Amino acid sequence: MRMKKSSEFHDYIIHDVMGHIAGINSRAMFGGYGLYQYATIFGIIVNSVLYFKVDETNKQKFEEYGSKAFSYTSKNGKSGTMSYFEVPEAIMESPALLALWIDESVKISLTSKEKSSEA
Repeated sequence: MRMKKSSEFHDYIIHDVMGHIAGINSRAMFGGYGLYQYATIFGIIVNSVLYFKVDETNKQKFEEYGSKAFSYTSKNGKSGTMSYFEVPEAIMESPALLALWIDESVKISLTSKEKSSEA
C-alpha cells in the first residue's frame, strides 16, 4: 500500500487540533508527515491518520481506546510496525488531554534518543 499525503488533514491537525500548543511543526517524510515539538519528533501523520510515539509507559492508554500500532508494507513485501499508535478521536477533541499526550510522546522520543546514543 502506498502512503498518501493528505495536506487537508495535516493542516487540520497542525492548525485546528494542535494550534494551541507551543512549538508544533511538521515536515514531509515518507509519503506522510513527521510531527515535532521544537526539534523532537513525537508523531506522524500517514494516510490521514494521526499517530503518537509510544513505549511501555503509555502504550496501554492507547490500547484502552482501541488504538492500533502504525503498520506498513515495504516495496519488497515485508510488513512491520513502528512504535507509533493511532491517537484516539476523544484525545484530539480535548485540548488539555492532547497537550498531555504530546508531552508524554516527546519525552519518550527524547528518552529513546538518549538510549540509542549511549549504545
